[in-house]
Amino acid sequence: MPASDLSSRTALVTGATSGIGFETARQLAERGATVLVHGRTAEEAQAATDKLIAAAGIDGAQLCGFSADFTHLEEVEAMARRVITEHPRLDVLVNNAATAAPERHTVTADGNEIAFQVNFLAHYLLTCLLEPALTTDPGGRVVNVSSSLHRTASIQWSDPQRARRYSRLAAYAQSQLALTVFAADPRVTAVSVHPGICDTGLMPLYANSGESAAEGAAHVVRLCDPATEIVNGAYYDRDQRVEPAPAATEERTVKRLNKLADQLVGHSV
Repeated sequence: MPASDLSSRTALVTGATSGIGFETARQLAERGATVLVHGRTAEEAQAATDKLIAAAGIDGAQLCGFSADFTHLEEVEAMARRVITEHPRLDVLVNNAATAAPERHTVTADGNEIAFQVNFLAHYLLTCLLEPALTTDPGGRVVNVSSSLHRTASIQWSDPQRARRYSRLAAYAQSQLALTVFAADPRVTAVSVHPGICDTGLMPLYANSGESAAEGAAHVVRLCDPATEIVNGAYYDRDQRVEPAPAATEERTVKRLNKLADQLVGHSV
């Protein structure tokens, strides 16, 4: 089946300066989409857009750089305001930015464990704030780039910041489970996808070798395409829809996580 033309679509890709995020931005733009390229800093976002123009031959008019350091939630809010102003109709949000949890327990200026904030809370806040743009037209969707490691996780409700018992892998897995649970939130049509083990900065968490970032990105881009029918809350392992961890589809868990996230981001939906 030929790849469908996405020239009428606008997509925001978080963490688009390297790895799967960069490749997702490239593949979406190659198919005609307008791509909002998010980087941690304005310089990183600009460098990524320059690279897309120079190396991939993308038309610069299709690209727009946005920046927010996800360890600072006020930067996420500022970016969301700019997106809403400049792109009141957003078709796709790819929640891709991620950090491997550090060896030592690390807390952001907002008081959250860093992996939980960067990988989940910042995306939760961004998605909530962009909801008006995503729901302007029917068909708006969110694609959460999750991980098969969510199956090993549990959300520590009494200690989500893992201040008492910290393990790098457990913290990362918890953030991915939260992102997967969040896809089942009924406010915006969303899915989550494990793009496979890819040769990116996160690979040391998984294995010594993996597929290319471009191969992983292809699974993400497929779910961005309106020609791909999706079910809200569905979870994909590469191109196969599979059952996520049981917690990811429990209504009680979805509500509990939303309540926790609202408290932690200081946002009331």
